[in-house]
Amino acid sequence: MQKLDRYLTGEFAQAVFATLVVLLIVSVGGAFTDVLEDIAKGKVPAGMMLMQLGLVLIKWLPLILPLALMLGLMLGIGRLYRDSEMPVIASIGVGPKRLLRPLLYVVGPIVLVVGACSLWLGPWADRVSREMINEASRSLVVAGLEPGAFTGLPNDNGVIYVGAMSGDGSRFERIFIYRNKPERQTVTTAKSGHLTVRANGDRYLTLDDGFEVDGPMDGGLDYRLMRYASNDVLMPASEDRYDPSLPEMMSTPQLLTDPRREAAAQLHYRIAPPLLALAFALLAVPLARSTPRQARYGSVLMGFLAYLIGNNFMMMGTGWIEDGKVPGFVGLWWLTLPLLAVSAWLYLRDGRVARRRKAR
Repeated sequence: MQKLDRYLTGEFAQAVFATLVVLLIVSVGGAFTDVLEDIAKGKVPAGMMLMQLGLVLIKWLPLILPLALMLGLMLGIGRLYRDSEMPVIASIGVGPKRLLRPLLYVVGPIVLVVGACSLWLGPWADRVSREMINEASRSLVVAGLEPGAFTGLPNDNGVIYVGAMSGDGSRFERIFIYRNKPERQTVTTAKSGHLTVRANGDRYLTLDDGFEVDGPMDGGLDYRLMRYASNDVLMPASEDRYDPSLPEMMSTPQLLTDPRREAAAQLHYRIAPPLLALAFALLAVPLARSTPRQARYGSVLMGFLAYLIGNNFMMMGTGWIEDGKVPGFVGLWWLTLPLLAVSAWLYLRDGRVARRRKAR
């Protein structure tokens, strides 16, 4: 049986790997689009595009790997049924229960990787991403400002133009800033200035010898002109600003001792992916059962819908915990444990022949 285990393990691993490659290609395209959008809005410095792309993919792995595992197993097992290999294997007394060993050879390491990414690597990648952006905002060069070009301010709050800049990006000349305020718009110009970062992380452009014009957005005549010798202009903070007190930024051991509802929601959101991955892997075996002439991708579509439903319930359940609709000690156990039980029951019943009822 060792040869059979090696053969089945190889078939399952190849199918899962091929599915994972396809999903990663699609995910890289989506992550690349998100990073480019953040760069265009001024949220992420352009020089950090590749690093931010890698960190985003690490955060997405707990969502990508369970889907790749489920669809890969369904495609691999479905091919065995389609090529009539499963009936031959069953004829020598190897049923679904006997397939558990080669199945776990593939499923076990992937579930461990999902758990590591969900509990440790994903939060670490999120913290590093925010810290890098926060540290980059201390330099005008790294923050994306280029001499002779207009650059959008974070969160679409305006644009800034710098005519000349020092080599280290700390001082500049011929500055132009357009900012959006509630019902007001402001244009500020200056001959020179420099960047100042306060202790709380706020960024200020300290401008020297310039003008500021403030007026209404609706086209009225309430305009004000001010000439100044020195002026501190607060730069809008990025939405991705690093805050260690946020549950998303905290490590998993820190969440265990945090009494907040948001911390409990984040903790269960990290625990759920490896359990869902195991449940989807067990569910793939009975869903993949088919006849040689049966449609190839019908069961795959059912598996994909099951993944979408489970993933959406995980997202909604996390929101319910944050809102206080579900107690923190209940968490997402109402989703993961029943799904594991149903998947295990369907797996153990797969291939059983129904007993005929005796006529009375």
